[in-house]
Amino acid sequence: MSSDSRQPSTTSLTPGSSKSTSPEGPAPGRRSRPPTMAEVAAEAGVSHQTVSRVINGFPGVRPATRDRVQAAVGKLGYRRNLAARALVTKHSGLIGVIAVGSFLHGPTSTLASLERAARDHSYLTLIATIAETSEAQFRAALDEFLERSVEAVIVIASRESLVWFAGTLKLDIPLIIVGPRPTDLDDLVCMSVDQTAGARLAIAHLAELGHRDITLLAGPSNWVDAQRRLDGALAECAERGIQPRLARGDWSPASGHAAGVQIAELPSAARPTAICCANDHMALGALSAFHQYGIEIPTEMSVVGFDDLPGSGYYYPGLTTVHQDFETLGTRVIIAALKMIGGEAPDTEPVPPILVSRASTTHPRN
Repeated sequence: MSSDSRQPSTTSLTPGSSKSTSPEGPAPGRRSRPPTMAEVAAEAGVSHQTVSRVINGFPGVRPATRDRVQAAVGKLGYRRNLAARALVTKHSGLIGVIAVGSFLHGPTSTLASLERAARDHSYLTLIATIAETSEAQFRAALDEFLERSVEAVIVIASRESLVWFAGTLKLDIPLIIVGPRPTDLDDLVCMSVDQTAGARLAIAHLAELGHRDITLLAGPSNWVDAQRRLDGALAECAERGIQPRLARGDWSPASGHAAGVQIAELPSAARPTAICCANDHMALGALSAFHQYGIEIPTEMSVVGFDDLPGSGYYYPGLTTVHQDFETLGTRVIIAALKMIGGEAPDTEPVPPILVSRASTTHPRN
């Protein structure tokens, strides 16, 4: 969830005193200052420019020469001075990422994929997690990013409030929202897995199995993804002439269990034949309730989730769900950010979702 951490070196100073050294100089085996690129060049027997090409990954250096430089770097303990590099090149190599603190699958998977993709392109991420409704925390995080000269800002807008905060910004660096585009903020650059299409896939799957009485278990209304999934499910139902029942959950298995209990306590003839849950955790809770009441899955009740959590294939029975490719999303977002940094237009095409059909769905019994 976070970028690679590095423990900084520290020096203890007595109040009122300055850093001191022994009259004899630094202790044996210790350096009084970090090694320089010139010292690496002298150690390897090459030019300063050759060391720079090796350290920055440029081609055109012979393998034997590259090996000598890398050995010298390791021997001397040389580390690039990114702050000095930023002063010279005007590029910090940093991308700021703001997200709401969350342990849910979508936001954490997105955060991890962004961090990996950034490193693959020789960038580091500064990550700030904030409270859902705190515009003050949002702006404080943004100010810290700008003080560190980030080259782009990415906002994982799982909550509606973050979209609105981002919509008020006037930045001279690229800004990308990771999440569905709000209908009334057309000027924002937004990138996401296509949530609406994923919900349509789930309803289409149930309809093609023959289900006409379906309960939609929606997620919390202040989550953008939940809104888009509900919009997609309702639109697909409307096109197929299905009048769904609607229930609300909060993403948790407990809310899915509560919805499942409400369905299970209906007379068997009055129950829907399928439930489409807005995430896998709520689907797990619903499955638990149906097992508790002796309702057979999938012959008496089909269950669909959304997210394709690791392990969802091992629910009992294996859960039919909608898979989101967060690795592809993270890579596309970072590539889009780099294009924008370079003054190019980004590709913001949504990442297509995939329906994963497993044993929790079948044709309705009647």
